[in-house]
Amino acid sequence: MNPLVQKWQRVNIFIDTQNIYHSAKNLYNAKVDFKKLIDLLVGERSLINAFAYVIRSEFTPKEIDFFEALIKQGINLRIKELQIYPDGSKKADWDIGIAIDAVRFSQLVDVVILVTGDGDFYHLVEYLQNQGKQVEVAGFSQTTSVKLKELADFYYDLNEIKNLILI
Repeated sequence: MNPLVQKWQRVNIFIDTQNIYHSAKNLYNAKVDFKKLIDLLVGERSLINAFAYVIRSEFTPKEIDFFEALIKQGINLRIKELQIYPDGSKKADWDIGIAIDAVRFSQLVDVVILVTGDGDFYHLVEYLQNQGKQVEVAGFSQTTSVKLKELADFYYDLNEIKNLILI
């Protein structure tokens, strides 16, 4: 699958959960098995950390179950509250948090995998590559920035493994 994989590599994964969740839902009316996805992306390499970035909106039982399932799978959860402004508009953005964590924790690894389609991360990819890190991106091709795909050292099109990762 990925010709750059070496068994000795240490890997951190950063999952833009909202981006991937909504892509899978809109494209396939399905959910992602994040544990299977992580296992496939890491392969025979060593996983150091996997982080999932989520938004807490209503704290419903369904939302709590989802968060607990991620934690039980060994994924480090980063939770942010949904911001609701006086005019009724809402904001739920983890881009800066993901970028800061990716930079902070990149010193411990050889490979950083970003699971997102968000083109805003191209500056992060460039920075990490300039620090000598191999940067891989995983996303659904229809919802992944072309620039992000081109810039990554390796791009995983999740459409190609959808039968393995979608529930």
